[in-house]
Amino acid sequence: MLAEKEALLIAGIEQLQQVEVAQDAAPRPAAVCLQDARLIARLRTGELAAFEELVEEFQPLVYALCYRVLNDSEDARDAAQETFLKIYRHFSHFRGEASLKTWICRIAINQARSSERWWRRRFRKETISLDTPIGLGSEDEKAPGEYLPSAGASPETETLARERGRLLEQSLTGLKKDFRVAVVLRDIEGLAYEEIAYVTGTNVGTVKSRIARGREMLREVIEKQTCQ
Repeated sequence: MLAEKEALLIAGIEQLQQVEVAQDAAPRPAAVCLQDARLIARLRTGELAAFEELVEEFQPLVYALCYRVLNDSEDARDAAQETFLKIYRHFSHFRGEASLKTWICRIAINQARSSERWWRRRFRKETISLDTPIGLGSEDEKAPGEYLPSAGASPETETLARERGRLLEQSLTGLKKDFRVAVVLRDIEGLAYEEIAYVTGTNVGTVKSRIARGREMLREVIEKQTCQ
């Protein structure tokens, strides 16, 4: 059993590394793609339907990022709602210096951090559930592994991929927050180093250092898990 668990975790790490290589080999998209440009134009006119489309498209991402910072499903939902309220109220501040996705990621991360500081000031005891799935709740809820690329189409392969994703998610939870966010933005969300620097408000050197250290810490957490 331990051997199977270790194999799954190692396979998951290798999968993340393969995604990294593929991202480096592929050309980076322009800051604002054509599809985003059309949506942005509609949002600038105040079209409510356009904002509803934005929420539908980015809600899973925003919730997932907030959850990874806060480690609490209710707090993550509240932070996600506040994120979209800020997007709606301050969309005029979007200047296209980053992609729409990157801009939204930055707002989500900042909102989650603000929520965390708010609770910390009130001496709230932090609780973490390693088994809480990342999702929107009810029928829309997804297991953490479903945010990782699928390893195949067969039921058996999909089952193994979900299990690998679950184990990786547990391991990610064990990372320090800044490193966890950097690894998630790079290896799961596929952001470039410059985009991650924009989202986190740091420089590229710091981003690369956090990703490298985060991956190293991830291996250490995995090794501890396989020894249990």
